[in-house]
Amino acid sequence: MKHLLRLTHPIQMVGGLTIWSIWFVAIYSGLSVACSVAPPDPGRDIWTGINLAVGLATLGTTALLLWLSWAGVWAARRTSVVRENYFARVSAGIYLFSAAATLFVGYPVIFLPPCL
Repeated sequence: MKHLLRLTHPIQMVGGLTIWSIWFVAIYSGLSVACSVAPPDPGRDIWTGINLAVGLATLGTTALLLWLSWAGVWAARRTSVVRENYFARVSAGIYLFSAAATLFVGYPVIFLPPCL
């Protein structure tokens, strides 16, 4: 099981999109639950607890994905096996793409008033 965690393993090619999809489902379900349980005052600015929680989740997920992308490039440079090099580089690119997608989706959610 430990070999699955290496960044040169083929399963890493779906890791970035899996992390992104978990983040996506978590923030939108959390946003929906928070808005139904305790919606903020409509006259309030965008700086609410809901936006803060979504912002922290977005930044944490983006930082994790960027770190995994950097680690994938580093793992590709360390290996001399062509197959492992390929898997590490492709997974690093997918982690980077997933980090950009997290910011692209998270930015409007953070800076728009919740529960409209």
